[in-house]
Amino acid sequence: MALAGHAVESEHEATSTGLPNTKLAMWLFLASDCLLFGALISSYVLYRGASVTGPYPGEVFDIPYTSVSSFVLLASSLTMVLALAAVQRGELGRARVWLLATALLGMTFVGGQVYEFTTFYREGLSLSTNLFGTTFYVLTGFHGTHVAIGILMLLTLVAMSFVGMVTQRNSMAVELVGLYWHFVDIVWIVIFTVVYLIPTGT
Repeated sequence: MALAGHAVESEHEATSTGLPNTKLAMWLFLASDCLLFGALISSYVLYRGASVTGPYPGEVFDIPYTSVSSFVLLASSLTMVLALAAVQRGELGRARVWLLATALLGMTFVGGQVYEFTTFYREGLSLSTNLFGTTFYVLTGFHGTHVAIGILMLLTLVAMSFVGMVTQRNSMAVELVGLYWHFVDIVWIVIFTVVYLIPTGT
């Protein structure tokens, strides 16, 4: 990714805050993304119980299945931490393994989400079925897109490591992608709690 490549060149360029330019840019991006996810989550909470036709959340959700899928995504945060630690120790081979493991766990989560969406669609819940369906698919689909982008970033890091663009001294790219990945995981914890665990009363 362009961001990852630029991070290698400007790792030591600090802003007046003391943070490198690329890290500050990532924090600003994540802050703006927080506002966007906040708006989507608020819309879901507001409209999920306003549907006049089914299916409703309690009729389609499979909490055990989604819990396993959520555990897979959260486990990827651990592998991401291990990847960064390996890079900072100069163990690039091990870092590649952990980066690939993180990407694989992310792919598993996205695959599980696609399966879940397909199941819901077969049960009659589409984007235009009711307000619950619209807000649910937009919120979770937007998050799934973020995960997919993160997977591409991870695979790009692996490719960069083979051409000497990711080293022990130039580990900022891995750190930035790690920040993004942890953010995506934290957002999912909120989404999973609000969407799947808090009952609507319907």
